Amino acid sequence: MSQVFEGYERQYCELSANLTKKCNSATILDGEQKKQKVSEIKAGLDDAEALIRKMDLEARSLPPNVKATLLAKLREYKSDLNNLKTEVKRITSGNANQAARDELLESGMADANMVSADQRQRLMMSTERLNHSSDRIRDSRKTMLETEDLGVSILQDLHQQRQSLLHAHDTLHGMDDNISRSKKILTTMSRRMSKNKWIIGTIIVALVLAILLVLYFKLAH
Repeated sequence: MSQVFEGYERQYCELSANLTKKCNSATILDGEQKKQKVSEIKAGLDDAEALIRKMDLEARSLPPNVKATLLAKLREYKSDLNNLKTEVKRITSGNANQAARDELLESGMADANMVSADQRQRLMMSTERLNHSSDRIRDSRKTMLETEDLGVSILQDLHQQRQSLLHAHDTLHGMDDNISRSKKILTTMSRRMSKNKWIIGTIIVALVLAILLVLYFKLAH
């Protein structure tokens, strides 16, 4: 998950919890104190909206598998922000009397706290589920990258083996050419030796005949 998104998310959760506390306390105030508290809450809502926009931009800049997970989480935060805005409108538009405030103080605040606690619990559970999903996606992506690296390594090995086979083939082809040339040379040498034998044999026969003729003429005279 994006560390930038996680930073915005942490700031929003802290701000949302703080705004919920301020809304609960504003219901029992009146006059200037209530106006001041409402102003603080509205300023906090503006900050919360800014964080929502930042989280949205950051989520949409990430890969699709991570973006889908973060946008689902972001919808929970937008719903929480809308609930806070509704609560502020209720506080600012209401003209409850002292009895109503006392009732809110005694029972309504407990209900609001319970609803807020339930909502926080749901948000925490949703966040935990989304974090688990993000972890699984990250593990799957890691496995995919490892598999891809293994495939690339195997292809490189196969390429090297192919180059070795081609080199061996070229070497054998060169040896065949050398053997063919050597065979031709040996054949030529053999023919020359046979020819030389005939020439030497002819010369020897001629010499023997010449010697015989010389001896004949000497003996005849």
